[in-house]
Amino acid sequence: MKHSFTSKNYIIQRETDEDVQQWHFSRQQVLGLTSATVIVLGAFLFLGADFLSNYLYEQRLSELKSNYAHVSNNLEILRNRLEQIDQQMEKIEEKDNAVRTYAGMPTIDQDIRKLGIGGRSTESKSFSDNLAPAVNKELSILEMDVELLSRQVNLELNSYKSIYEKVQEDISRISKIPSIRPVNGGYLNSSYGYRIDPFDDIRRFHQGQDITVAKGTPIYAPADGTVKRAYYVGGFGNHIKIDHGSGYTTVYAHLSKFKVRHGQKVKRGDIIGYTGNTGRSTAPHLHYEIHYYGSPQNPLDYFFTDASN
Repeated sequence: MKHSFTSKNYIIQRETDEDVQQWHFSRQQVLGLTSATVIVLGAFLFLGADFLSNYLYEQRLSELKSNYAHVSNNLEILRNRLEQIDQQMEKIEEKDNAVRTYAGMPTIDQDIRKLGIGGRSTESKSFSDNLAPAVNKELSILEMDVELLSRQVNLELNSYKSIYEKVQEDISRISKIPSIRPVNGGYLNSSYGYRIDPFDDIRRFHQGQDITVAKGTPIYAPADGTVKRAYYVGGFGNHIKIDHGSGYTTVYAHLSKFKVRHGQKVKRGDIIGYTGNTGRSTAPHLHYEIHYYGSPQNPLDYFFTDASN
């Protein structure tokens, strides 16, 4: 069975005020015209898409450059801040060494300080992994600096914790060290060491420090302790002896009046009596002695502060 193909004519009619115009197109012409139109539109769309793509790319590139400049500026600020913190850490380390020395603790080895302790887990993912290589490189360096600084801070925190615990353990011993001047004001007279005795002009060892003050000046306990003596005796006249523990004892001579009694507990800064001129004395003053496990000490080595502070 044969199929017959018939050609078709397409008529486009344009009506105007004066006459009617007609155009006759064959099917092949319509298909050709349609194909041409599609090709032209496709070309325009392709060119438009390419132009739009280039425009968007330029816009994105400009935005990335701006962001990169912003990030770079922030990184520089962060770098400067880290350098400042590093300088502050050096000062903290110096103070840490000083405090450790004062507390009788060994200082931390410098190599250990450089490494620090603790830090991030090695499994944690860096947030810089998805950044541009140049930014990522600089940020990686800063991350390592921050990591090292974090470890050093952890080391200092642990150091201060150990110092605090050591001081807490020694707080009782420290409170028993006679560390304040027993009277306010006055002036230092006969000092600790050899001198010519004012009564017989013989050179003798003077075991204490004389402080010339007016009669009735309050005398303060230089540390916590227990009163072992509070009575009159020979050359000392009215005198007090306090046992502070940890090997320390103190003696106060030539008093005019007692404010404590034998066996009484005292705290640093408590008034224990008043100065006078009793016993073997030429004028009102306080004779003050410090002994450590029975051995006399120079009181001036223990005048860390006045009694009123």
